[in-house]
Amino acid sequence: MDPKTLRERLAKLHAELAGMHRDNPATRESLGEVLPDVKRIVDQPPGAGESAADKTLRDRLERIAVQFEAVHPTLAASARRLIDLLGEVGI
Repeated sequence: MDPKTLRERLAKLHAELAGMHRDNPATRESLGEVLPDVKRIVDQPPGAGESAADKTLRDRLERIAVQFEAVHPTLAASARRLIDLLGEVGI
């Protein structure tokens, strides 16, 4: 996948996750821990190095996906799509 398409997909998923967390305090807290890192990845120039936060982001997103699987299946699916995208860029 070319970098532009990947960045567009990451930005779309970031917006989707950000929109979902407004109504539920528990969801807001969980996503509040990862959304800044997702935004930073979306905003960084292509080819920028991987940070320490990037290395744990996939694990944190997986915990969110598992946590919300039953209650927020759409959120869980979005988190898993984001995990897949991050894998495509080597994060």
